[in-house]
Amino acid sequence: MEISPLTTQVQAASLSAEQVARNSALSETEKIGQLSQKFEALLLRQILNQGFKTVIKSSFTDDSVVSGVYQDMVTNQLAESISQSGSFGLAQSLEKELTRQLAPRAEAKK
Repeated sequence: MEISPLTTQVQAASLSAEQVARNSALSETEKIGQLSQKFEALLLRQILNQGFKTVIKSSFTDDSVVSGVYQDMVTNQLAESISQSGSFGLAQSLEKELTRQLAPRAEAKK
């Protein structure tokens, strides 16, 4: 009986930015794509956090620690979802520009 070895494939999206940058299994182009998306999600988180600060407080809004944690979770998930959908467009623009800048460096190494 033949048993195939277990191989774990790590999704680059689940890695931190530092882990993506140090991952030797990813090509430079893949690293640029993943890091561009992570940067876009970070920027979106900042924008969304600032937007939620302007919400007027009332008796209907909960101002507890639990609601703050929940709001953080919602903001993080929303930022990740927008970034992964590609609808914001910053990640694609950044990836395109960094890939364009990477091409001459790759040619110089040859």
